[in-house]
Amino acid sequence: MPKRYIVLIVAAAVFLAVALLLPSFAVRAVLAGLTVLVATVVSFRSFSGKTSNEQSDTNRIDPEAGDEESPAETFAPGKLFAATMNGMREGLLVVDRDMRVVASNVSAKRLFNLSRGSLETQRLTEITRNPAIYSAFLDALKGTERSGVKVETHGPERLVFDLRVIPLMSSNGGRAEGTQAAQGALGVFIDVTRVERLEHMRQEFLSNVSHELRTPLTAILAFIETLEVGAIEDKEASLRFLSIIRRNATRMHELIDDTLELSAIESGNVKVRAEQVELAPIVSDVIASLATKAAAQGVVVSNAVAPETTVYADVRRLEQMLTKLVDNAIKCNREKGNVKISHESDKGAVANPPARAASRSRIIVEDSGEGIPAQHLERLFERFYRVDRARSRELGGIGLGLAIVKHLARAHGGEVKVSSELGKGSSFTIELPESQQPEVGGNSSVTGSR
Repeated sequence: MPKRYIVLIVAAAVFLAVALLLPSFAVRAVLAGLTVLVATVVSFRSFSGKTSNEQSDTNRIDPEAGDEESPAETFAPGKLFAATMNGMREGLLVVDRDMRVVASNVSAKRLFNLSRGSLETQRLTEITRNPAIYSAFLDALKGTERSGVKVETHGPERLVFDLRVIPLMSSNGGRAEGTQAAQGALGVFIDVTRVERLEHMRQEFLSNVSHELRTPLTAILAFIETLEVGAIEDKEASLRFLSIIRRNATRMHELIDDTLELSAIESGNVKVRAEQVELAPIVSDVIASLATKAAAQGVVVSNAVAPETTVYADVRRLEQMLTKLVDNAIKCNREKGNVKISHESDKGAVANPPARAASRSRIIVEDSGEGIPAQHLERLFERFYRVDRARSRELGGIGLGLAIVKHLARAHGGEVKVSSELGKGSSFTIELPESQQPEVGGNSSVTGSR
């Protein structure tokens, strides 16, 4: 408190004491009242000055406090609405009765490939020439809701959208008076590209499976009918027919087994129990199991894996992968050709490998066949894809072998690669990690076979 206020208070107290000693009661009352009034005024001015100084100090300490946004402003309905619109994956477009855009979000801007500028104030015909979009918005402006409209865009990539457009009614609805109720229209573009792609894959898969089952089944029924009408009496013919029936039945059995196996791997139900195992004995077992088939075609299969070589893999699944690759190499080889299984490793290849670079083992299956044209290599890992459909079916190829190999390799945390040269042969490489990876699972999505 300032010194002058202290002096005034002391003086007022002394003056009040002297006034109380006067003999007249009226004079004492008047002087006492004046003294109290003066003291009240002085105290009020002192308190006001103190409050003003504290406010000044507060402003001086935090001059930017007034710029901070309050929670009420942060969660204001307008800001929440704008954040919701721009956070949507679906494209949203609002037009007025003149088909002029009055509101849109970021996804709609990407949908119409508008890299700069704004959609607002533009007419719908200026941003798209798609008749399905225009027709849906036009119907909504007439009061009819449209849904399930399929819209395709052909920009850098093909996209498919499910469009739903609803009319924006006036407050009184307008219908009772017979006037046009829609003051605008709101359209939502839902991206269904992935769903469309998966549905196409499902239909293609069912079509291929049905075709692959129908062919051997037709042959089986035809030969059974032939046997029934009298060919069974001819022992030589009946044995030949039964052999054909058995071969086609075996093909159907393999197709069903491979389909179930592929489905189990894709759904993640196949667990890989990897460990360090010796590779050479596994390769020898695979060669022995296919020796009859190789001898029938005059193909020599050699094991070029060093005896001490080990790989980190599930024994059963590794044998399954090698069997399918070697079987393919024998079937697609030329007469008196060669198939070689070898192994390479990154261990010791680099003196100081990067910290994040994991060393890998490579199991290579090479054949001396006719080779695969370059245009087929990219699609070689699609289900039921064949370079030569007629020859593959003649050799008993189902079309799911490499699909299973691909999935099993990925379940180990590895990959399968292919290289080929026409007239010289093909080389399939299974790459596996040298040791356990952070994630070892059985769920992958790339498929295919030769």
